[in-house]
Amino acid sequence: MIIVTGATGFIGSHLVTQLLRSGLPVRVLVPPQVAARYQRRGQAWPWADAGEAEVAEGSVFHGESLFRAMQGVHTVFHLAGAQWWGNQRDLEHVELVGTRQVVTASRSARVGRLIFLSHLGAEPGSAYTLLRIKGQAEELVRAGGIAYTIFRSGIVFGNDDHFANNLAMVMRVNPIFFFLPGQGENLLHPIHIDDLIAALVNSLEATDLVDETVEIGGGEYVSLSEMSRTVMRVTGIRRITVSLPPYVLRGLNRLANLLFPRWPVTPQWFDLFAANRTAKLGNLYHYTGVRPVRFEDTLLTYMPHRRYSLELLRFVFRRRPGIRF
Repeated sequence: MIIVTGATGFIGSHLVTQLLRSGLPVRVLVPPQVAARYQRRGQAWPWADAGEAEVAEGSVFHGESLFRAMQGVHTVFHLAGAQWWGNQRDLEHVELVGTRQVVTASRSARVGRLIFLSHLGAEPGSAYTLLRIKGQAEELVRAGGIAYTIFRSGIVFGNDDHFANNLAMVMRVNPIFFFLPGQGENLLHPIHIDDLIAALVNSLEATDLVDETVEIGGGEYVSLSEMSRTVMRVTGIRRITVSLPPYVLRGLNRLANLLFPRWPVTPQWFDLFAANRTAKLGNLYHYTGVRPVRFEDTLLTYMPHRRYSLELLRFVFRRRPGIRF
């Protein structure tokens, strides 16, 4: 049995879908309030088309329900996170307290392996909040007393992501300008959701990845400036790019987060762009046998048809999610 935390999120829902399609038994950890909402609305689970997963109602913050959910499990995919919403306190609570509870429950239930998804650039001593907290969470996994695999991944993009789509929404905020933090010269290593999911699934049989920290990304290095131009070209959104100091944009972003229930750019965005975050280009294939797709080729399959002005309005006035892991 495989259990997935954060199963209703972007990466988690794709992973559960692929595991089910591969014929593997899957259990998902879903908070009671989330399960109740799906039932109340008569809403199908995101993976419903691929099969039926066993739903265990519980939370990464509730040790007893977490321990019950771990019974009979041989592999844990720990994906629950808060990088795309919330403040620093929320991030620390989900990433550190939640991870500590998952590690403890996994050890108590004698789980075979914990597979944890982190970020390229994650270090306990990083100057950037998101990368520092992810690095601290990695240390909790390594010191947990169970077998593990840590994947440090580049930014994940795809049809329903919170990165490329949110970038397109931000471009719709100002009809003339798009404000870039600094010169946007730092290199990123974006990876498509399907490639990441294939890597995670393939790692189940890769015994050489046990007790290893693996850095993976897509098929190319791309700067934020290049990404922005690519999104403009694909969506047809024409804006004049203006470089502003990152601290100025962070301040403007804090103001926007105070004015609106939700905002497409979170403080964690700037942490992701603050430094070069790349792995060796061949790592994805070397470690997992996956050949990555290109960034722009994939965006062309879905972005030109989206109405990002309408999506922006729906996004900013939607109620902000609470911690529900």
